[in-house]
Amino acid sequence: MRAVVQRVNRASVTVDGAIVGEIGKGLLVLLAIATGDDEAAADYLAGKVAGLRIFDDENGNMNLALGDIGGEVLVVSQFTLYGDMRRGKRPSFDRAARPEEAKRLYEYFVGRIRAAGLKCETGIFQAMMDVELVNDGPVTILIDSEKVF
Repeated sequence: MRAVVQRVNRASVTVDGAIVGEIGKGLLVLLAIATGDDEAAADYLAGKVAGLRIFDDENGNMNLALGDIGGEVLVVSQFTLYGDMRRGKRPSFDRAARPEEAKRLYEYFVGRIRAAGLKCETGIFQAMMDVELVNDGPVTILIDSEKVF
């Protein structure tokens, strides 16, 4: 499981011209699920996202997490994070999980974020989405469960 996490002042996702998810200050999480991922990978990633200390404290140091600042989370599925470009110029998505399994783990991940007491908005799984954000910093972090399992 792989996530690109961006610290944002605000972010939204639109499908067919309608906003389906919107947050203020917090984190935009672009989430990809690989073949073989499971609940343990989702638990690991959700824990990292919920506890990520990348918000400034009173001294301007990255020392605060979402819960400390009342931050929100917007989770958007993005299987293209598993695009393999080692051969040719067209990405292969063979490592991305099948849609039915990816959706199940995506929803599980969102549930874990909410269970941590955080407000969590989402996009629509498998929809064509327009994602808008105002990156704060910019601060962008890559978290990959494969590095630990």
